[in-house]
Amino acid sequence: MQKLKQRWGIQSNFQLVVVFIVFAINGSASAKLGFFLLDLIGMTKEIVHPVLRYVLMLVLVLPIYPFLIMLTGWIFGQSEFFVRFGKNMLNRISFGLLFDYKKNS
Repeated sequence: MQKLKQRWGIQSNFQLVVVFIVFAINGSASAKLGFFLLDLIGMTKEIVHPVLRYVLMLVLVLPIYPFLIMLTGWIFGQSEFFVRFGKNMLNRISFGLLFDYKKNS
């Protein structure tokens, strides 16, 4: 745990627990949101093959996930950590095209 705290720049065990909780909530919320969006556009499980449905869900959720994790982190008072995490993830998803984000800044 100490290596993880050091790598992420987390100060306390309590903050680490909150970060884990935010990741858990955000993962569940992303899955629910993805399936909701698929149902909304008519890609129900009765119509689309399950493998294709999961691929489409990932394509829909991947761009939304960083923003959702920043929002969830803000709600739990960890906006500094999750804004940094979200920007890093957006930078990786966009191959650095969205903004010039340096990992050490």
